[in-house]
Amino acid sequence: MGAPKKGDWREARRRQAWELKQQGWQQKEMALALGVSAGAVSQGFSRVEREGEAALASHPPSGRKPKRTEEQRQQLPRLLAQGAEAHGFRGDVWTSRRIRDVIERQFGVCYHKDHVRKLLRERGLSYQQPVERATQRDEAQIAAWAQTRWPEIKKSCEGRRYHCLRG
Repeated sequence: MGAPKKGDWREARRRQAWELKQQGWQQKEMALALGVSAGAVSQGFSRVEREGEAALASHPPSGRKPKRTEEQRQQLPRLLAQGAEAHGFRGDVWTSRRIRDVIERQFGVCYHKDHVRKLLRERGLSYQQPVERATQRDEAQIAAWAQTRWPEIKKSCEGRRYHCLRG
């Protein structure tokens, strides 16, 4: 189940105070038993009187207001479906930096590239990491080397006191 949520211990303490009140305890006694001030107990009960027992529950902070509207967030998959080249990038690969740039151009909102990854996960999407290879790479030459030269290198290592790389 894991560790309790951050606000749960406060909620538990408020509920405990409420139970003690139902048992007839005085506010000063409750404050001493729970390790809080008498004013805190009084404020808690005033809130319960105004809002009901729901006031005992945890109320985690709502967090920062999103930079983009829900409508804008829903547009992102459509924009990405157009392809990276449609947005002026060379190669049809979506990296987090490219997605960040599209979001900034389309909506005027700037995110860090790492935050873009979080935004994508929330939408069930993911970014791509391009595989970079040298443009002068010659697959035929590499295969020929692996068939001819590499066996010679391995053979020359046999029986020596030092270790050679093994393929």
